[in-house]
Amino acid sequence: MTVKFHGHAVLSFNNNDTDVIIDPFINGNDLTDLTVENIKADYIILTHGHNDHVGDTIEIAKNNNATVIAPVELAAYVESQGVENTVGMNVGGEGEYDFGKVKFVHAFHTSSYTDGEGVTHYTGEPMGLILTINNKKVYVTGDTGLFGDMELIAKRNGPIDVCFIPIGDHFTMGIDDAAYAINELIKPTIAVPVHFDTFPPIKQDPEEFKDKVRTVCQVLKPGEAVQYS
Repeated sequence: MTVKFHGHAVLSFNNNDTDVIIDPFINGNDLTDLTVENIKADYIILTHGHNDHVGDTIEIAKNNNATVIAPVELAAYVESQGVENTVGMNVGGEGEYDFGKVKFVHAFHTSSYTDGEGVTHYTGEPMGLILTINNKKVYVTGDTGLFGDMELIAKRNGPIDVCFIPIGDHFTMGIDDAAYAINELIKPTIAVPVHFDTFPPIKQDPEEFKDKVRTVCQVLKPGEAVQYS
């Protein structure tokens, strides 16, 4: 089982013949290797409501009759847009699905969605994810700044096999804070940087992050998958 990176914070995997995509920001994402029309998804998982994470969720969900798992207010908004299958969850809640388990955990960020008419919708709190897939633990921090309870999250839900963590700075933690989170708080087996280079304010060198972490770091190009066993 592998988790693929598709630019920005877009992740996907298949387990138990079930296709899952996380934060499917495709149109407007110049770094992605995906096209909306070709995406197959049984489930879509969202960390928060910002447009560069909700992305093309509604179209993908309708194309595939997919189930959207999201923070409860965001799930309600997605449902209001005609998506038939949604699951609203909240911080600390865990659900078991065909592909494995999803637990929502804290992230420190903001969360709102601006529709095509320029109206901004409240979409609840931003969240991170703990995924349990084939007895492996994957921590998707979501968009966040550095906070001490990352250590508690890792202790309570770990050990963490893979951690996807933002390094872009400006809107999230930057390289130094992300390296501290990996080295001192989360301590995963493998670290993977995300949420960088998509826009001018978040241009970063992931090799600098790789040099600063004391664990295995896999810098992925869009379409590549993290390798772990």
